[in-house]
Amino acid sequence: MIEPNELLNAYANGIFPMADSRDDEDAKWYTSSRRGIIPIDNFHVSSNVQRIIRNKHYHIKFDYNFRQVMEACADRDSTWISHEIIESYSRLHELGYAHSVSIYNKKWELVGGQYGVSLGAAFFGESLFGWAKEASKVALFWTHQALQKGGFELWDTQFWTEHLAQFGCIEIPAEEYEKRLRSALEKEADFEPVETKIK
Repeated sequence: MIEPNELLNAYANGIFPMADSRDDEDAKWYTSSRRGIIPIDNFHVSSNVQRIIRNKHYHIKFDYNFRQVMEACADRDSTWISHEIIESYSRLHELGYAHSVSIYNKKWELVGGQYGVSLGAAFFGESLFGWAKEASKVALFWTHQALQKGGFELWDTQFWTEHLAQFGCIEIPAEEYEKRLRSALEKEADFEPVETKIK
């Protein structure tokens, strides 16, 4: 297991771990010359996702079954989320530094979610999944709501992708990222659950 202090120190310096496979026993450390972030004041979702949210199609839970969300994120043919990483982040969650948003259908079956790490006013989105209609996008929406409510100022996605661009993700140079990270680490924020009700 990666010790909590080692993980938190890495995030504070713009570094994050990834494994080569589910059974990899030693994760490697990475950073990037260009970084993906979602500006919290410029997040958006499609009208279809907004309609699903308005219709309250899913149950939404915050910091609920964290390990199960991680296991679901890792449940794919190729994954960087190893058993070691699941153990390490589950420990961070117990300490209050790792958070999840989980999406359930009306039968209370897990169908989507996201998890990440918070430090100061920075949130580091790690992975997400969706097994039902737009469930991963709904998870992103409610992650944004929690970050906005809690006073976060940096939402790190590590890398820019075309998929994340549809939500407002942009790419910035490492120097600019480091400046924003330092600023966010000097402030306090709380991952705030948002009240939701299903019809």
